[in-house]
Amino acid sequence: MEEKTITPEGIINKAMDMNMSFAGAEFSVGIFPSQIQHIIYEVYECQSYPIDYTAASMLAAIVVGIGNTHLIQMKQGWVESAILFVALVGRPGANKSHPLSFAMKPFIDFDYRQNLEFGKLYAKYEQNISLSKKERQETGVDEFPQEPIRKRFLVSDITPEGLSYIHAQNKRGLCLWSDELSAWFKNFNRYNNGSEEQFWLSVFSAKTIISDRKHAKSSVFITRPFIPVIGAIQKNILNDLARGDRSINGFIDRILFIMPPIQQKARWNDKNISGDLESEWHTLINRLINMEYSLDENNEIHPSIVTFSEEARKLLYQWQHQHAELCDSMGNETLLGIYCKLKIYIIRFCLVIQIARWLCGECGKVQVDTETVQRAIQLTEYFKQTATRVQNLMNETALTSQQQSILFQLPELFTTAQGVEIAARQGMKERAFKEFLSKSIGTLFQKDRHGEYRKV
Repeated sequence: MEEKTITPEGIINKAMDMNMSFAGAEFSVGIFPSQIQHIIYEVYECQSYPIDYTAASMLAAIVVGIGNTHLIQMKQGWVESAILFVALVGRPGANKSHPLSFAMKPFIDFDYRQNLEFGKLYAKYEQNISLSKKERQETGVDEFPQEPIRKRFLVSDITPEGLSYIHAQNKRGLCLWSDELSAWFKNFNRYNNGSEEQFWLSVFSAKTIISDRKHAKSSVFITRPFIPVIGAIQKNILNDLARGDRSINGFIDRILFIMPPIQQKARWNDKNISGDLESEWHTLINRLINMEYSLDENNEIHPSIVTFSEEARKLLYQWQHQHAELCDSMGNETLLGIYCKLKIYIIRFCLVIQIARWLCGECGKVQVDTETVQRAIQLTEYFKQTATRVQNLMNETALTSQQQSILFQLPELFTTAQGVEIAARQGMKERAFKEFLSKSIGTLFQKDRHGEYRKV
């Protein structure tokens, strides 16, 4: 990889990154402009919210603000939106929901104001449709009053049909936000077997949605859906996420996991978040909310296309070639699926990071530069680490207590004979251990050579 150019912003970001790491953060906070890094750190100092959760929540909030207004072009005919599926993983009480609420507060406020306005407009609409044709003419009301539309950014527990209908009214995009992501995926297939899961697989790729509603004369037609997902999930129910076909159809590969290695209970202190800090974050997000965009002749959003500079494209290609070599040599099929999705995500990260930097006055937003690509690579490497950690956790929690005990006692490097001996002390027969070992190659164990293994 090319050596990173030293810039004043880079030096500041490096110093801030060190500060964050001392606070137990693992997330690459340096991907953000220094202004957003400062907000993240102050929130940690005052509220003790885990930095990884706050940073990921802010990343998701920027994604929501971008919506369908911008796409990034990799090459002619290949564009990507900023859609991310993000899961904050932690034990109960790990302070997952609070930083998410802080990051999403500008959208909550917007949706609340719009709901109040919608209530007034709908009351007026009902009043108008109750009038006779003559009364409408006399009072200057439209002969056929149009039902008002409620503008919004956030949705929660909702069916694909309902979501499609709301999205058709809010073409800029929506975010599915859930304090408990388990409620999201546990509801899959509640009505039609397999349909809801396939819906979300299509949403991730921004494929056209066509929904035929009951009693409706026309279909809901969304040419380019934009529905990112953000929420929290407890560590002890991660395995529920991989049940059914989700572990083999690529669904779980699309989720970006945030799981700090250190998860301690927050310690209270007397520091308070200043109103200026909240106002600073709201100002940034409101700039995205109020960002102008054009519509085409069919009243569809005409997105701005962000391209790559020649140097940035070369740097991204260089990373992709190295990443492809890694995938080609990987024996773990589960991680291979996740790594393959990261080559799509890195392009999306480039879009989000470039817009975030523009938001803070650090650069323009017409072209992705090498600084953005370098930061996107950092972020992608972070998600490689968390994907491995989550998969290892899921593999271990799926084991029996006997298997977990054997796994714990096995050294990092071991031979078949050593494994058989350790298993025997735990009451497992040689044949059963060898079967356990064989089935776990690529997930729990890696085979170095005949009769020699290492723990993943």
